[in-house]
Amino acid sequence: MTDRELDAAGVTDPALRQAYARCRRLNARHGRTYFLATRLLPVARRPAVHALYGFARWADDIVDTLDGTTTAAERAERLTRLQHQLETGLGTGRSTEPVVRALADTALRYDIDPRHFTDFMTAMRADLDITGYATYADLRTYTHGSAEVIGLQMLPVLGTVVPREEAAPHAAALGVAFQLTNFLRDVGEDLDRGRVYLPADLLAAHGVDRRLLRWSRHTGQPDRRITAALREFERLTRALYREAAPGLAMLDPVSRPCIRTAFVLYGAILDAVAADEYRSVQRRAVVPGRRRAVVALDGLVRVGAARLRHRRADDLAAHSPGTAAHTSSTLRRIA
Repeated sequence: MTDRELDAAGVTDPALRQAYARCRRLNARHGRTYFLATRLLPVARRPAVHALYGFARWADDIVDTLDGTTTAAERAERLTRLQHQLETGLGTGRSTEPVVRALADTALRYDIDPRHFTDFMTAMRADLDITGYATYADLRTYTHGSAEVIGLQMLPVLGTVVPREEAAPHAAALGVAFQLTNFLRDVGEDLDRGRVYLPADLLAAHGVDRRLLRWSRHTGQPDRRITAALREFERLTRALYREAAPGLAMLDPVSRPCIRTAFVLYGAILDAVAADEYRSVQRRAVVPGRRRAVVALDGLVRVGAARLRHRRADDLAAHSPGTAAHTSSTLRRIA
């Protein structure tokens, strides 16, 4: 499947193909939900998505490693080295580091604003030193670089049927919704890394602090105050999904099944956390395999329908060249 994707994307250089393949492996290993959704994209666009997410996963691994063999200073040095490689790669379109080379190639092909990558690295560096956020506003400053810009990086790859700036706020909101979903699911795991992403003022409003969270993590016991705080954070996250939802119809029709599938699957993580009675301090909630399969099947049906509409548009355009632009525009609006 990788060769087919790279052939369709026009990636012919052997070293560059290997770089993209490495990004694909990173995405597959770390991002089950989004990797599944990516399979619904047209094959030519998948390598770019793998490059964007593969780079993000790789940088995240540097700051999140828990193997006990890497010191904070070593992680900082690795992140600084990656920053330099990124700047050189974006400036030249090339890099000796495969993941950066694939990212630089994608940024060039799709004319992605370099500031999105700079902001992302700023957020990654924050994770080296910052272990909590006082308010939701403080958290949103962090998620601009860690999540909003991921959505903005993706827009040129996905394509839009409206001016990109119109779709951008919805794409940014969806990036944050996905990340807040992960924060809610991974409270216990983040606590093991010494981090609490849920805002301190939200926790305090329900009588929760780090000491209580650590007690719950270590004993495996739930607490109604923690449950109430996590439920409130879920409400904030669902509001972001509502903010993002109008953006789905603004995407290129052939990209919509991918993002809609990710939208539904990440939302299902929230459902799984609630169904597990907000026990994510003690354990990670998991979306049942049957639910994932049903959503994926629905995505495949939508992919087939979108491609059929495009084939019909192409056939009509071939017979009526004068109306091609109008027909294509109409089909995109109703897809």
